[in-house]
Parts: sequence; structure tokens; C-alpha cells
Amino acid sequence: MQKSEIMTEHTQQAPPVNPRNKVIIASLVGTAIEFFDFYIYATAAVIVFPHIFFPQGDETVATLQSLATFAIAFVARPIGSAVFGHFGDKVGRKATLVASLLTMGISTVAIGLLPSYQTIGIIAPLLLALARFGQGLGLGGEWGGAALLATENAPAKKRALYGSFPQLGAPIGFFFANGTFLLLSWLLTDQQFMQWGWRVPFILSAVLVLVGLYVRVSLHESPVFTEAKNSEQQVALPITTLFQKHFRAMILGTFIMLATYTLFYIMTVYSMSYGTAPLPHGLGFSRNSFLWMLMVAVIGFGVAIPIAGILADRFGRRPTMIVITLLIIAFALVFPTILASGSHLLVMLFLTLGLTIMGLTFGPMGALLPELFPTEIRYTGASFSYNLSSILGASVAPYVATWLNAQWGLFAVGLYLASMAALTLLALIISKETQHTTLYTPRG
Repeated sequence: MQKSEIMTEHTQQAPPVNPRNKVIIASLVGTAIEFFDFYIYATAAVIVFPHIFFPQGDETVATLQSLATFAIAFVARPIGSAVFGHFGDKVGRKATLVASLLTMGISTVAIGLLPSYQTIGIIAPLLLALARFGQGLGLGGEWGGAALLATENAPAKKRALYGSFPQLGAPIGFFFANGTFLLLSWLLTDQQFMQWGWRVPFILSAVLVLVGLYVRVSLHESPVFTEAKNSEQQVALPITTLFQKHFRAMILGTFIMLATYTLFYIMTVYSMSYGTAPLPHGLGFSRNSFLWMLMVAVIGFGVAIPIAGILADRFGRRPTMIVITLLIIAFALVFPTILASGSHLLVMLFLTLGLTIMGLTFGPMGALLPELFPTEIRYTGASFSYNLSSILGASVAPYVATWLNAQWGLFAVGLYLASMAALTLLALIISKETQHTTLYTPRG
């Protein structure tokens, strides 16, 4: 009878479990919305903002200024990781995910409502920079929470596959962001698009945010977090514990992500800037044709993500990522020749190959980075590594690639990507396999 009572008490105290299908949808939908918001800025930073928010004169200077505001979000992302990570590890994954989505959504809608440089002068780019900072702050807390939502609710032998579902938000968000701009370009004249059409996707993102909030509010808290909280495993300041006790894991996670970030922003932001720039400084493609090519190529990105998750569950995170990183280095050395050809067919090949490899390297990250850290700092640790890497990789990649091409040509851009991938390869060689890591280990 006593044993039965103990079992009954344990059953009553067991945290509620989220249905797996609901976990998949919630982690995917939320990140798709977040990345949609983020990518419409990336697209507009190349084709719209240089003409709207900055002084006119030298087109290259205006583009570089616009790309500089693009980089601001990546400075904000580690700050968002620390802030949202703190509450994610102290209060819970669910509430923090809702807050990060709201932060991102409000900042994105604000961008769509900003007056131009011609209207308010220098205040326009300053407000743009502030809203961009808010976008980065929200995304800094988004990815880690979504990855934990998926992996902490996943079967042990399928964590990389489940962790790949929030990663699918990236190509989905990218597809719809570019698709929205492409549709507007077809429906509107160039003058209408530049005057007000570009604002539409920013303002309409409010509807998507409401959908994401509805899905996430209905979730239960992660059972792994609930057990850790009930057993009093939480720490006072997760960010302090991260730096004091898990600094090595954080640095390794940062460099493991480095090639992924550099590759993606060269394949998207930089390639669009180079592809649509007039000859002889670029390829001279029309904006619509290049957006269409990117939308086709991103299908390979989406397909490769779950495949990489399955491979990481089958062969381990480390060996899978080492092989994929070697592929990035090989691609970096050959793509300048393919891209410089100017052939629509070869440029399409460049985009498809690069984004497919991007899907392969991005897929396992949803499991690999969270597995580097214990439960009490997992949100902070995974988010901080992911977003600190964004400063070293993504934030400067379009700017550095543009500068290198202007100075030494496309081959220098390829060497830049290869060198970033070499740093990732070194971090993978030094790191340990995380596949069999237990996400929750009670203290003895």
C-alpha cells in the first residue's frame, strides 16, 4: 500500500508532456515567423534601404551604410541571449519564447512605419538602427528556446531529427520573405514599391506574430526544465555560471557555428547584392530574377535540414559535421569561378549547391549546441554560443565579402569562407561527441 501511494504521488507530480506533433509545429512555426521578420530586413537592406534611409550620392556607400545597420542586430543577439536566456533558465522556456516573439514582432512592424531620410533626415537611420537592434534582441532569445523546446521533448535517439525542425523555420521564413517581395514587385511599379510597397511585409508580420503566439501559449512547460526547477537545480545567474564553469563549451559552440553563419549570409545577402549590382561591379541581374532563383535554391536548403538531422542521429554529431564542413571548404574554393561566369544556369547551380550544403550544416545545430550545456544554463549557453557566432560570422560576412571582392575579386571571397570553415573544422576536431548526452541528470 505504501509503495502504491508513492507511485501515485510521483504520477501526480510528473510534469505534463507536450504531444510531439504540437512540439514540432510550435518550434517550427515560431522560428519561421522570426526568420521571416529577419529576412525581410536582409532583403530590404540590399534593394530598398540604401535609397530610403540614407543620403543619396555614392550608391556603394549607401549600400555599405545599409549593410552596417543590418549588422547591428548581430551585436544585439548575444545581449538577447543573456537576457532571454536568464529568464528561460529561471522562469521557463514557454514564457520566454512568447516574450522573444513579441520583441521581434514589435520591432519589425515599427520598421514598416518609419519615415524616410527625406522626411526627418538623420533621425531616420537612427530609428532604423534602434528597431534593428530590437529585432536582434528578440532573435537572440528565440532560437535557443525553440531548439530546447524540440530537443527537451524529443526521444533520446531522435534528438537531432527533432532539433532540425526549428531549423526548418529558416528556409520557410526565407522562402516567404523573398516570395512576398517578389509578389509585390510583380503587382506594383518600381515607383510604388519604393514609395510604400516595401513596407507591406513588415506591417503584415503582425498577423504572423499573433499566429505564433497562439500556438506557443497553448504549450506546457518543458518537462526537463520542470524537473530541474522542482529539484532546485537552477542557478542565480546563468550567464555568470556559463562563463565561470562552461566557458570552453561556449567557445567551441561559437566556432562550430561559424562556418554555417558565414556560408548562409554569403549565399543570401551578399550574393543578392553582387548578383543585382550593375556590370562591371556585379552580374547585372534584375531584382526579380535573382529573387526567383533564390526561392528555387532554398528548396534544397529545406530538404537537406532533416536529412542532416537523421545522419547526425545515425553517425553522431561530430563525424557528420566534420564531413559537412569539409564540403563547405571545397565549395568555397570552386564557387568564385561558377559565380563569376555570369551564366544564369551556373549562378543557379551556385545558389543550389551552396544553400543545400547550408541545410546540411545547419540541421544538426538544433541538437548539438543544447547538448553542450547542462539543464540549468542550457537556454543561456546554447543561445549565447549561437548568437556570439553570429557576430563573428553573419554580421560582417556581407560587408567583408563586398570589400574583398572590390579589392581582390571573388576568389578572395572564397578564401574568406574557406578560412571560416577551417576554424569550424578545428573546433569540431577538439570537441567531444554529444550524441549520448543525457539532457537531465539529477544531482546526487
